[in-house]
Formats: sequence, structure tokens, C-alpha cells
Amino acid sequence: MKNLITGVAGFIGSSLADSLLDKGHKVVGIDCFTDYYPKEVKMANLAKALKNDNFTLIAKDMLDIDLASLLENVEYVFHEAAQPGVRKSWGRDFNIYVKNNILATQHLLEAAKDMPLKKLVFASSSSVYGNVEIPTRESTLPKPISPYGVSKLAAENLCSLYYHNYKMPMAALRYFTVYGPRQRPDMAFNKFIRKISRGEEITIYGKGDQSRDFTYIDDVVNSNILAAYSDSVGEVFNIGGGSRITINDAIKKIECLLNKDAKVRYEETQRGDVMDTSSDITKARKILGYVPSVEITEGLRREIDWLRVSDRLK
Repeated sequence: MKNLITGVAGFIGSSLADSLLDKGHKVVGIDCFTDYYPKEVKMANLAKALKNDNFTLIAKDMLDIDLASLLENVEYVFHEAAQPGVRKSWGRDFNIYVKNNILATQHLLEAAKDMPLKKLVFASSSSVYGNVEIPTRESTLPKPISPYGVSKLAAENLCSLYYHNYKMPMAALRYFTVYGPRQRPDMAFNKFIRKISRGEEITIYGKGDQSRDFTYIDDVVNSNILAAYSDSVGEVFNIGGGSRITINDAIKKIECLLNKDAKVRYEETQRGDVMDTSSDITKARKILGYVPSVEITEGLRREIDWLRVSDRLK
């Protein structure tokens, strides 16, 4: 089985690549290595994959690649590439989100529309919902409150358009706050663990009573594979972890696991941050057989162990 993964050097893309390679499948990975966070972090994510003869890395911008040629003989496409970050998506930087989230997706879909793909799985986000009633179902009207959320919803809608007009066999997965080993250095748990371990101050935007449905990386990887192999096409699925807790409670868990007290500074809530997220995964459970397997305390322990092994807690 030959797979194409976009954003292969990222947190989720690299984890998915390793899982597919471990199963004996071929993986072609694309990554343009944007400067959102250090390239050396991304290369470390790919350390295992690069040793596998079934892995090919293409270090180019998707918009500069002849994707139609690249997609020949590819059965499954996992579109993980995106410009991340809610808070950085405002103002002039939105141009980057348009390019990397919307235009890149359209470029991929145009190249794939006439190919005999078995499935294209698109990585969407719970940010498309905004501040809506929880737990949130896929039938809830999306009302994103950040430019990032708008860009992800636009890309998701493009996938739907190509399904309806070209019968593109696609599935969109709306991830809810993914964490675990290889989590980006700008993401909350990664920062909290490193700073609490070093006795440094952490910053919480708001009162810390906002809650998130945290989803462990292995469960997200599994959801991609389940969606790829499913007979279902043209559907959108919530992918949550079932571990909804407040930020303050998450910090308490990290304190307990590290056996250290956190130094916390609270600041004003940032634009685009939603108050609460909670996924109704009934649809994914019923159609894909998706069942999250790692709860928050165990997931945090694994992320802490990874940061220790990678020597990032010093």
C-alpha cells in the first residue's frame, strides 16, 4: 500500500508515518519546513522514518510540486499539512494561512480529482466550531471565531466540494486538542511541562477555567487509519479523546506527575480562544469504530517521559 502524507514532519504527520511504516506500507511524505517552529524539531520527528527504505521525503512547498505525477500509484492521501495557531492567524499573517491551508488544499484536490484514490483523509479542526453548545455534534453549524478556524473550515469545504462534484472519496476529521509525544513546542502542554520542570513561570490566558477535550496522539493516528479504510465517503467526523478538563486541572495533573509546583501568571483572554470544547464522537464510533484509548493522566505521563528522553526538560 502506498500512502502520501502532507505535513509529514509535523507532530501528527510524523506519528502517522511511523505507524504506517511499522505496518510495512510505503510512505511518501511532503513537508516545506516552515519557520513556525525550528526545523531541527521536525527533523527529529522524522528520525525513525528516514531510516526506513519504504519512506521518501520531499522537502518542498506543496504549491511548487507536480502533485499529479506524485500521486501516481498512491492509494491513500493523508492531508495533515497546515499553518497552525489560533493566536498568530490575525492581521497580515492571515496571508500565510490562506496560502498553506486553503490554496495548498485546493492544489492537492485539483491534482487528485482524476486519480483512482481509495481515500483522501483531511485533517480538520475543532476550531471550525467556535463557541457552540457542548458536547458538539458534526451537525452543529460551524461558527469559527479565529482566522485559523475560518481557513480550516474553508479547506474542509473544498474537500466536500470535490467529493460532490468529482466523487473524490474523502473524509474530514475534526481534531480536538491533540497532545502527546512530538507535540509542537508552542502548544500548551509542551510548554507547561518544560517550564514547570525548570521552575519557570507559565502564562495562562483567561482564568484557567476554560476547558478542552484533549485527544492523545495515538488515538488521532488510529482515527486516520480507520477513516482511510472505511467504506464511508464524503463524511465529517469529530475526533475527541473524551478527556475534557479545565486548564487549571490539567496544570494540577502536571504538577503531580512532575512533583513540582507551577508558577502561574494569568493574563487577559486572547482573541480567537474558545471557552470550552467537547466532542460528541457517536458518529465516529458508529461508522469508523473509533474509540479513544488513552485518558489524560496516562497521556500526560507519556508526554513527560518523551520530553525527558529527548532531553528537553533541562
